[in-house]
Amino acid sequence: MVYLTLAGAIASEIAATTCMKFSDGFSKLWPSLGTAVGYLLAFLLLARTLKTMDVGTAYAIWSGAGTAVVAAIGMFFLGEAVNAARIGGILLVIAGVVVLNLGGASH
Repeated sequence: MVYLTLAGAIASEIAATTCMKFSDGFSKLWPSLGTAVGYLLAFLLLARTLKTMDVGTAYAIWSGAGTAVVAAIGMFFLGEAVNAARIGGILLVIAGVVVLNLGGASH
């Protein structure tokens, strides 16, 4: 169950960050509200996750997955540059999360 809660926090953070891109500096109402609601939900779900998961593990997964997915959304849907350095960076973020989890997470 804890991983489902964490997945919800990740999805909410990704949605909020994507909405922020479309908010045009918080000058558009609906994307701005999507940003606020998405981050609120993300933090609520992350807080619930932290009741039973180590903070280092949860935060590494939450931030790493969010970073990797938002970077991919930018490249594949928002016209940002796709190059070896960006793809390598995403792979390094994923590798870092895996290494942190192999370091002995307890639940």
